[in-house]
Amino acid sequence: MRTIPASELIVNGDGTVFHLHMRPDQLAQKVILVGDPGRVPMVSGRFSEIECSGGNREFVWATGRYRNDRMTVLSTGIGSDNIDIVMNELDALVNVDLETRRPRSDRNSLTIVRLGTSGALQADIELGSFVMSSWSIGIDPLARFYKGAGTVCATAVEEAFMKHMGWPANLSRPYVIESSSMLRRRFEPIASVGFTLSAPGFYAPQGRWLTLEPEIADFIPRLESFEYNGRRITNIEMESSSIGMLSALMGHQAITVCLIIAQRHAQLSDVDYTGAMDTMVASALACLAD
Repeated sequence: MRTIPASELIVNGDGTVFHLHMRPDQLAQKVILVGDPGRVPMVSGRFSEIECSGGNREFVWATGRYRNDRMTVLSTGIGSDNIDIVMNELDALVNVDLETRRPRSDRNSLTIVRLGTSGALQADIELGSFVMSSWSIGIDPLARFYKGAGTVCATAVEEAFMKHMGWPANLSRPYVIESSSMLRRRFEPIASVGFTLSAPGFYAPQGRWLTLEPEIADFIPRLESFEYNGRRITNIEMESSSIGMLSALMGHQAITVCLIIAQRHAQLSDVDYTGAMDTMVASALACLAD
């Protein structure tokens, strides 16, 4: 069995993984991911008890109990590059012996729910509504660095998307991943089913034009008009595809649920969404708890 070199899996002197500063015993099987470190207290504040907490840079976490369930809430920061760090270190915590640096023969599966914010594409999706990502299209390059990613992605949807968009050859090939069906059933009572686009940036990669013109000038209208087997692209954010792709490869169950804070079709946004986010957190915790 392969022994992972110290330069590949960096373990701190206190036995924690390098970026998250967390030990295996401090991680619950149910993990809630949030982008903003300031959102961790919003989630953990609903726990009946907090067992332990910690953090490093943008990665802030707390583990405790909600009702009778042990859960961890962890902030990821923004983007697929941070998700690459978070997902690999979470997987190492449950599937690698950090002392011997060897992968465990009996793999453990985490339940991972990202609670985030997003912009709606379709006119009938209202500000303040909740959308769960049944499918995600990643236009970031992360999947192409992992062997076997093609085996968990929907190639036919990728081809249809690229053809519809007139996808430029100089951009990374998009990848499409399906979320956990088990988690979709859990969140059906509170969120509509979405087909989410995950972008590698907030501005040009999402069709925004400030002082630099995007490569695809009519990006948003093209996204709005794409359809595959009756599915429309509903919203844009920056993490659901990378979480879904890495979870599928690693054997974890994952889904993203987002609060809609921008309406790209109507060109509207809501910057005062703390109350709506708190409502989504409360509803999501109830859905996740056994």
